[in-house]
Amino acid sequence: MSAPLKGIKILDLTHMVAGPYGTMILADLGAEIIKIEPPLKGEITRGLLKDDPENSVDGVGAYHLTLGRNKKSLTLDLKSAPGLNVFYELVKRADVVIDNFSMGVTKRLKIDFETLKKHNAKIISCSISGFGESDLDRPAYDNIIQGYSGLMSVTGMDSENPVKLGTPIADLSTGLFAMIGILSSLRNRDNSGKGEQVDISMMDCQVSLLNYMATMHLISGKNPEPIGNKHVLHTPFNSYKTNDGFITISVVHEHFWPNLLKALDLPSLDVEKYKTAPGRFEDRAKIDQVLADMLIKNSTKHWLKLLQEHRVPCGPVNKFSDAFEDPDLIKRDMIVEVEQASGAKVKMPGNPIKLSNSSSEYQSAPTLGEHSAEILEEWLGMTDDQISELKEENII
Repeated sequence: MSAPLKGIKILDLTHMVAGPYGTMILADLGAEIIKIEPPLKGEITRGLLKDDPENSVDGVGAYHLTLGRNKKSLTLDLKSAPGLNVFYELVKRADVVIDNFSMGVTKRLKIDFETLKKHNAKIISCSISGFGESDLDRPAYDNIIQGYSGLMSVTGMDSENPVKLGTPIADLSTGLFAMIGILSSLRNRDNSGKGEQVDISMMDCQVSLLNYMATMHLISGKNPEPIGNKHVLHTPFNSYKTNDGFITISVVHEHFWPNLLKALDLPSLDVEKYKTAPGRFEDRAKIDQVLADMLIKNSTKHWLKLLQEHRVPCGPVNKFSDAFEDPDLIKRDMIVEVEQASGAKVKMPGNPIKLSNSSSEYQSAPTLGEHSAEILEEWLGMTDDQISELKEENII
């Protein structure tokens, strides 16, 4: 089966997580991703965890093993005139250029959209930044963006102890928004015949994820506070300790409430006031305490079976080791093995996008500059002598 993005050529100048995660998804879907890295040292993510024996294989850390899969590596010195000329030649043959440099860097390197479109009027240039073209010079790492956007202010148990999400949600979601932008621009180019700039701000992406909570604030003028695992409307909607772990319960429709009372045999909560969500919400602390006192008496497995038999929405709070044994996750190829050059096989998350007419294949993350000669020969028709000369001058 043919990969859906086969034939799409993308020059990837990104580093760390946001950009590399997005281009990883495009690579999984069949796009040819050329990861352009500085000669000799490579992109910074390549070095993360490489010396950690618990989180690396063959001297390659978990970051690069995962984010670099299905990509090709070309080393190229963009700060040199010969390197920049090579890059421009690649742009003429590419569909997309993506970067996540700090503000002003693309213009300084002469690889901004206005420059690139002079070499290829159909080029799509996607730039990921912290805040867009801002007058302020602010750092833009995941936890900083979570703080700036307000996301951290509603995460955690109370307002005195703001908490970032356990995954780098600002990075990961920005990468996904960037890919949506790129795919939209490719479709737009089919109609217009012209390239365009895709401008993605991490701050914008996080505010978008605030969604209805942002609208609630903009209507009421009130700042929401963190409420742990509870919900702003529904009760019970929380996590509860069992005698061997935790369980989550979500009563988001009225007909789940009597089911819950029957399953747990809770006559003390079977009162008229609690038949509607507002009544239960008013006494949320009391209801949560009654459930907590009951659920601590037995195991997570026991309660899941009982609640599911009564059609009460519930689930365990899994550790990674539990989650990755989920039968549906395994059935859907979400834990894949990627064979390395040494023959070692590394398990990692697969591609969550399942298309009926295609399937994903996985190649190991490239070594630094592994495909430099191949790309320069196939894309630009360079000879061995020309490539050797670029190597000798540390251009590639």
